[in-house]
Amino acid sequence: MKSNGQMTVTLGDELEQFVRAEVQKRAFASNSEYIRELVRERYEQQRERRTRLDELNAALTKALADADAGRTMPLDDAFRMLRDELGLPSSRKG
Repeated sequence: MKSNGQMTVTLGDELEQFVRAEVQKRAFASNSEYIRELVRERYEQQRERRTRLDELNAALTKALADADAGRTMPLDDAFRMLRDELGLPSSRKG
């Protein structure tokens, strides 16, 4: 049986009152419109989070491959390069 995209959601009294108040305050056309907006926002947040995690995993995989291939540099040199790129003053050791 094909779903038609409809769901029934049961809320307690307190949550129901909250939704109704938000619908009035934010000028949504209906409770359903408000709930759809909340679900859409959550969906987008999770998609963006998954994308960021995938990008981080790819960067880590590349970094590990670079290290395995010997493409490394001393930490002091790396920090010096970063400071130069960011226009930060050199660190002072005293």
